[in-house]
Amino acid sequence: MRITALVKRIFKQMSRDKRTMALLFVAPLLILTLMSLVFNGDEAKLKLGVQNVSESIVKQLEDTNIHVVKFSDASNVKEVIKEKELDGFLKITNEQTTITLLNSDPTTAKGLLLKIKQAISSEALQHTETNTAPLQQSSIQTKYVYGSEDTEVFDVFSPILIGFFVLFFVFLISGIGLLNEKTTGTLERLMATPIRRWEIVTAYLIGFGTFAVIQTVIVVLYAVHVLDIIMVGSIGSVILINLLLALVALSLGLLLSSFATSEFQMMQFIPIVAIPQVFFSGIFPLESMANWLQWIGKIMPLYYAGHALKGVMYKGVELYEIRYDLYVLLAFATAFIILNLFALKKYRKL
Repeated sequence: MRITALVKRIFKQMSRDKRTMALLFVAPLLILTLMSLVFNGDEAKLKLGVQNVSESIVKQLEDTNIHVVKFSDASNVKEVIKEKELDGFLKITNEQTTITLLNSDPTTAKGLLLKIKQAISSEALQHTETNTAPLQQSSIQTKYVYGSEDTEVFDVFSPILIGFFVLFFVFLISGIGLLNEKTTGTLERLMATPIRRWEIVTAYLIGFGTFAVIQTVIVVLYAVHVLDIIMVGSIGSVILINLLLALVALSLGLLLSSFATSEFQMMQFIPIVAIPQVFFSGIFPLESMANWLQWIGKIMPLYYAGHALKGVMYKGVELYEIRYDLYVLLAFATAFIILNLFALKKYRKL
């Protein structure tokens, strides 16, 4: 009977906690659906620029789902690839064949290189073209806009992972920190004083933000100098991006803690807020997703932070080239801070 009574109490407790029930039954379905949409998306069509390439090779490339763009004169191939948003460029001059790959995604670059070499090999065996001599594999020179042939997938994704860990831990620590202030009655006692809501929010941002800054700097320096994660651009730019992301995570954590009454409820926001960020951070290609799914990705802070971090650390871009990402992160932080002011209204109306 005592066991039955305890079981009934657990059932009643769980059934009354709607948020826990949703986390238990709905959240896994949402995440599984999201994973299915991400991994089962259509294969992104590669875009290849060509110059002085036979129609036979062009046709073979197009048959492998490659969009071929013809150029009559491309003197600076790497700049053309960036400006025209190409995945690669195939250029034939005399008996020299040069393949230049964007290499923003090593897996995609290797696949494109394989398709190009297969098309060239087939052309060399058939000997059907008269305007160009048969090409041999040994005459092919491969160049890269970013990275090199030794670049691994982790080299590209590691900058994004740095941003994710900053986002995750700052969000968690700030949210639970403010929640402890609520559960211990500290926040209620503060609200009983003449202090204003904006002063409370500012104080918490500065207090928790100080530790967030220290954590961010440690994570970035450790990743770059100890783990030897690729760093082409300025480490100062990387720290700035992560600090903005930490500010977003800090303000978001404080905001969501207003809707939680325990650490367990705060943890419930992780599969809803933190995990979906990974799918839209740039680790998985958004181009292969449905248009409406891409738009969802663009409301995720890590989407912009990941793009900026990858640009600086892997591609070596300057701050002005990622200024749009920085503006968006700042807008996210500002919006969450303003919402924090309204969230405190339920404790006291000034």
